[in-house]
Amino acid sequence: MSLLSGISKESVIGTAVLGCVFAAGLWAGSRQSSSHTGFQGAKNTVLGSNNVLLQYMLENSLREHPSLKKIRLKTVEHPYHFMMVACEQAQLMANLAKLIKTKKALEVGVYTGYNTLNMALLLPDDGKVVACDVNEEYANIGKPIWKEAGVEHKIDLRIKEAVQTLDELLAAGEAETFDFAFIDADKESYDHYYEKCLKLIRKGGIIAIDNVLLGGRVLNRTNDICGQVLHDLNQKILRDHRVNMSMLAVGDGLTLVFKL
Repeated sequence: MSLLSGISKESVIGTAVLGCVFAAGLWAGSRQSSSHTGFQGAKNTVLGSNNVLLQYMLENSLREHPSLKKIRLKTVEHPYHFMMVACEQAQLMANLAKLIKTKKALEVGVYTGYNTLNMALLLPDDGKVVACDVNEEYANIGKPIWKEAGVEHKIDLRIKEAVQTLDELLAAGEAETFDFAFIDADKESYDHYYEKCLKLIRKGGIIAIDNVLLGGRVLNRTNDICGQVLHDLNQKILRDHRVNMSMLAVGDGLTLVFKL
């Protein structure tokens, strides 16, 4: 069976746009303000966070909402700041989510809520982000900023094991009702998250999977459970005839999955 059979119009458009984005080396936008220079909290394991080319790219492409910048700068002060999604990656996901007219989004892994806010900002007023995490303490860093940004009502934060939340959504009849999903949580469970998100996402919807390069650990997997898990998932998605996919060297590696 050809991977191109049965592709929805939205998947074709999304894949084509993604190709243009990757080829051009742009992540949606021109420079908005010189105040971004330095980009505290910038994360890119491919180019390196101190790489001058990365800094140039951010200065000339990132359009960061003031509330997103506020969460980013607060997160930089946190001991685990390296867990935050790369801002240029979040912007790319937001643009793709807009492209497919996302109304319902799913987030597996919240941390301080940078990407939760990123998604909520693009949704219509009656849209919803179901945000899954087990640590409310970290999410509390972003909560006040969600409220300040006027999008708190769009965010359904569920503090429990993500697999449990995903199973509850499926049991409630919400299969194929979500437009966009982002997976960025414990690596050992990535395959479970992928399979459940694939059931929850509609045809033409997108699943974005973070950390697929895992700082290069996918290359040297000896005695590295997480590196092996990510490698196995990368191999699985490459051969998965249920989807189209692209793996990008952005952030810590980002795979975009388009459900057929």
